[in-house]
Amino acid sequence: MKGRQIVLDQLAGREAAALVVDGRLEDLLVDGDGPRVGTIYRAIADRPVKGQGGMFVKTPDGSAFLRQVRGLSPGQALLVQVSGVAEPGKAIPVTQKILFKSRYAIVTPDAPGLNISRRIKDDDLRDTLLEIAHEGMAGCDFGLILRSSCQDADPDDIAGDVAAMRQLAEAVLADSEGGEETLVEGDGPHAEAWREWAEPASVENAEGGFERLGVLDLLTEQAESKVALGNGAFAFVEPTRALVAVDVNTGPDTSLAAGLKANLALARDLPRQLRIRGLGGQVTLDLAPMPKKERRQFETALKAAFRRDTIDTVLAGWTPLGHFELQRKRLRRPVDLAGVTT
Repeated sequence: MKGRQIVLDQLAGREAAALVVDGRLEDLLVDGDGPRVGTIYRAIADRPVKGQGGMFVKTPDGSAFLRQVRGLSPGQALLVQVSGVAEPGKAIPVTQKILFKSRYAIVTPDAPGLNISRRIKDDDLRDTLLEIAHEGMAGCDFGLILRSSCQDADPDDIAGDVAAMRQLAEAVLADSEGGEETLVEGDGPHAEAWREWAEPASVENAEGGFERLGVLDLLTEQAESKVALGNGAFAFVEPTRALVAVDVNTGPDTSLAAGLKANLALARDLPRQLRIRGLGGQVTLDLAPMPKKERRQFETALKAAFRRDTIDTVLAGWTPLGHFELQRKRLRRPVDLAGVTT
């Protein structure tokens, strides 16, 4: 399977989408049971939690937790958006900084200004996009971000996207009074795939596409916690309740550079491994032995790999025991690849 391919199907009875590039699984989206990220509620303030600097709010889907609250009192109605996936037994994480996000445009009611993705370098194109932005947001105080996907898009499609997101934002913000209510459902895997995987690709959406195009075989290869890194090196990616542990081993290679080679291979593949497994939160890397002077090279490779990833990840750095830690936003539900392929 050569080229870039998007497959939309069902996986274990749930809506799912897979991105395959040159026969390798690059990303996987699988629907879950709880509220989707991006869902917008009219919520009711419930009770503050002073020790955590936040407040519990009531939503149609249960209790949610809002951080950094100011000027809110119990019983007050407010608009919030689901900002991540709730861990089992915990409240839904929400934010008051609401975004209206589509394939080409993001409308930001709380952040005025017209902005164009820095990835778009062509001055003529930036001028064209700025003109579209001014026309689309005329008479509106909301902010707008035109995404990097505008690079090869039709201007009419971009303008239509801006208009749709502005209209939705205006409708939602005008509906802030009343009881608990779901105002906007977050995107499912198929809609998210259209929104986020904007580069040219062939799209297969017929039923049974995962099996017919070999996606199930690719999932089976990824189902084990053991990840091959080449030259006999391997790693284990194992989620626990507290964190995701990644253990890197050189295998049979006993050369002086074995540790660095294994660690660099892990750095290049780690974003993909976390994406397709839906893993986030704290990630601790127990790397193969390498001299301290080689840490900078490893960090550079890791930064380059995550720079191309779409999920916010903070590279926290080294611990006293020599582990490397990351903090990754929980935007997806963990996927049991072994469970969904059997």
